[in-house]
Amino acid sequence: MHDSIPAYGLWSLVVLNSIVFIFFAFSFFKPATPRDWRSFGAFSAFIIALFTEMYGFPLTIYLLSGWLQSRYPGVDWFSHDAGHLLEELFGWRANPHFGPFHILSFVFIGGGFILISAGWKPLYQAQRQHKLATTGIYARIRHPQYVGFVLVMFGFLLQWPTLLTLAMFPVLVFMYWRLSKHEERESVAEFGDAYARYMREVPAFIPRLSAQRADARG
Repeated sequence: MHDSIPAYGLWSLVVLNSIVFIFFAFSFFKPATPRDWRSFGAFSAFIIALFTEMYGFPLTIYLLSGWLQSRYPGVDWFSHDAGHLLEELFGWRANPHFGPFHILSFVFIGGGFILISAGWKPLYQAQRQHKLATTGIYARIRHPQYVGFVLVMFGFLLQWPTLLTLAMFPVLVFMYWRLSKHEERESVAEFGDAYARYMREVPAFIPRLSAQRADARG
């Protein structure tokens, strides 16, 4: 079940995976404003911290090794597979890459990237025309790209939780919430009643389940 070859100290994989995922997110998000770059930079820091522990140095495993070894003596905690902590802690005795948490993580990560991608085109077109983005995914929620980043990070936490990324996650969620509020104040100041009406009709982060959808024409 576990790797027999130590799977850490692989700094080339840290760099490669960080670049691939950051570039992947960049290709969907395409930051243009200083606010975009702040939100993208925070997401990038999360990704680098994640892959540093996944392939470089398993800080979380080292810090928790005493407790983990005492509670789960049969597990080789310094094998790569054991880094899938949730799979091990819940006692799944299967390849962790096919475990329920790993599979669920792909749902959140893929869903997050789809949201980020879906939000880019209507937002880009609206910015070019100097109008509100209220079509496509923006007719369902007001901040799809922030929601997308949070879903991607949550997916990675399910797949490979670490103390550092667990600590970063609520901070980054709060940061995205603050950015969204700041963005809304600017939009109200710029578009006035049209954006205020849009805010009343379209939820910020979680779409309504009702079939009746607000007609969010700014």
